Amino acid sequence: MKKNESRNIATYLLFVLPGLILYLLIVAYPILYSVVLSFSDYNPNIGGKWHFVGAENYKNMITAPAFWNGFKNNMIIVAVSVLGQIPIGFLLAFILYRKQIKGRSFFQSMVFLPQFLSTIVIGILWRMIFSADGPMSAIMQFFTGNPDVQCRVMLHKNTAMIPIAVALIWMYTGMYMIIFLANLQKIDDSMIEAAKIDGASESRIFISLIVPLLAGTVLTSAILAIAGSLKSFALIYAIAPDGIVQKNVEVLSVFMYRTAFHNYTDPLRYAFGASISNTIVIISAVMILISKKIGRRLGTEEEY
Repeated sequence: MKKNESRNIATYLLFVLPGLILYLLIVAYPILYSVVLSFSDYNPNIGGKWHFVGAENYKNMITAPAFWNGFKNNMIIVAVSVLGQIPIGFLLAFILYRKQIKGRSFFQSMVFLPQFLSTIVIGILWRMIFSADGPMSAIMQFFTGNPDVQCRVMLHKNTAMIPIAVALIWMYTGMYMIIFLANLQKIDDSMIEAAKIDGASESRIFISLIVPLLAGTVLTSAILAIAGSLKSFALIYAIAPDGIVQKNVEVLSVFMYRTAFHNYTDPLRYAFGASISNTIVIISAVMILISKKIGRRLGTEEEY
């Protein structure tokens, strides 16, 4: 081996090894540990021994009603994110790009403002808004004329996810608006001017020109939304920290936390929580792959 080649290899290792070691310690090792743990009954909190139990934790997981309730709520959040945040953010970005409102800078700042707030603060804020003595109850009392009316939407299983959906749209729409606005500014203005000369309306320009050009950005945003939706923990836990409301809006990440860390004496609980976390990763990966497949079928310009 030539001296220069040896020097190049040494330089390469010098730059790569520190990052690789950090990745193995911080990312790869916890993932591998979680996978192995999920097939055991090991619980370090009670000093138990490691016993291989096969797929017992996964069998217990899929037979637990709380798992399917959390899965259903997660799918609701995914739907709200993909079908709510992204379209609204896209539309707002187009309105700002086409300068169809006054005070664009102020409007843009107000929509993006929730990104600067803590997720816990946002959760507590919306919990207070939808509480029995909060602003929503006051609005209902004003329009009904009944001072005894209270907002109890979070106490009913079929409507408990409505405040979560509203909070998620309010919280993340601004982020997608900025993403779309940045990509809209890359479009050649002459294309839009040519469409206007041909008599196209703003709605026709949006549907026939802007949407196809930003199809790749829509797909990327959908992947971000799916990944974020399946690991939503802080907002849910802040809005519903305990009680019946938490059970109504519980998602898989909250179910995993409650399972793994609320009962230290159960030998299977710690490994059971690991199986739930691994399942969340698998569901996220499958949904992202499906999104990419759909993107290819629709002919987006993004390459994966």
